[in-house]
Amino acid sequence: MIDTATERKWDGAVRGYDVMNGYGPEWRWAPWKRRLFSAMQGKVLFLAIGTGQDIQFFPPGRDITAIDISARMLERARSRAERYPGHLELRHLDVHDMNFSDGAFDQVFTSCTFCSVPEPVKGLRAVGRVLKSGGTLGMFEHTGSHLFPFGLMLWLMTPLSRWVGPELNRDTAGNVRRAGFVDITVEPVYLDVVNVIRAKIP
Repeated sequence: MIDTATERKWDGAVRGYDVMNGYGPEWRWAPWKRRLFSAMQGKVLFLAIGTGQDIQFFPPGRDITAIDISARMLERARSRAERYPGHLELRHLDVHDMNFSDGAFDQVFTSCTFCSVPEPVKGLRAVGRVLKSGGTLGMFEHTGSHLFPFGLMLWLMTPLSRWVGPELNRDTAGNVRRAGFVDITVEPVYLDVVNVIRAKIP
């Protein structure tokens, strides 16, 4: 079942999404994303594909299923998905309630996703369910900070930011651990605010 309130929020964000998250941020983070996504192997699930900006960083020839809660985002992503040189299927799904069978995927990847999932631990447990035993999770995420004054600033900004998009103060690595993943590593990209997180399901 789709969380319609969250779907409406991201449907409403689609108009300015590529402008806000386009050339500048993608140019800055491109090397990190390419390196993370280069590990894609087997059956891959990509969460929150949005308008498909991350498709340019996928290695060719992979078998990828990409989901998003927003039908309007998926409409924008379709032309990019059709140009991908491999198998890339788009699905309109909520991460909290995915209709994939247990252990359907070898790997799951995210890109600035779990700052916006309404119930992040529940969503991550759903990810663990659809991963095969020993399957891996690779995340490019912005998170809360332990550094002053950044941590305070992110906490103060979050009540406003959550109305239009992401929460800025999430403990995503902690949520991954609480969801039952193991072998968790956190690689800082920018201070401790943007990170690459890798983990495995037992």
